[in-house]
Amino acid sequence: MNGLLDGHVVIVSGVGPGLGRDLVLACARHGARVVLVARTRRTLEEVAHEIGEPSRTHCVTIDPADPAEPARVAAETVERFGAIDGLVNNAAVIPPFVPLVDAPEVDVEHSLETNFYTALRLSRAVVPAMRSRGRGSIVMVNSAVIRHPKREFGAYSVAKHAMLGLARSLALELGRDGIRVNTLAPGKIDGARLAAYFDMRARERGVAPADVRAEYASALALGRIPTGAEYADVAVFLLSELSRAVSGHVLDANGGEYFD
Repeated sequence: MNGLLDGHVVIVSGVGPGLGRDLVLACARHGARVVLVARTRRTLEEVAHEIGEPSRTHCVTIDPADPAEPARVAAETVERFGAIDGLVNNAAVIPPFVPLVDAPEVDVEHSLETNFYTALRLSRAVVPAMRSRGRGSIVMVNSAVIRHPKREFGAYSVAKHAMLGLARSLALELGRDGIRVNTLAPGKIDGARLAAYFDMRARERGVAPADVRAEYASALALGRIPTGAEYADVAVFLLSELSRAVSGHVLDANGGEYFD
């Protein structure tokens, strides 16, 4: 255990088999007690089981569309562990790849509900506990789409830009309370979801998925696509005291896909 988060209590939303899992495991590996939040209890319990220390985890299932649920998450966290030091807003959904002018309004609303409003509500819910300790770190897991928008990602891009505005506004509002708010903007994440995307693009172009992967990887300075575990380590840095002078920042982690 490296101890970057020793004594910290961290809430991670959007826990699933991908980046959410990696975020939970990274926080636990660095010493945090972790509250896992998502829709599906079974998924939460499977990830918590990987940590192997029930006393250091707590699972909370929520309905992201219910505005009252985040307050319950915060209350359960304080009841179980006595404090809240960190929040990672990772809950996300990617709507269908449709130009924004053609996208059904329900898809845009769903994107905003999951990608923006869930983060807003959870962030509001944890502020009282963080203020009481005079410290806290909120990490918004955003996307490279806020740097380089793509035509077919319109509904997703709108919600993620709203999330960026949320992070910057909260950084200004909460800084004097000792609460830092930063944005992690991952690029492509090597895993099952990206593999499915490569498969789709390969079918469209009539080529092998491996060719699409190699093409994408060759565009990165590192020559490879980072894993979820690598992005999770960046989140740990933003949660930890190593980043205590950083707030309102967008940390681009993308394997050198672009430089801004």
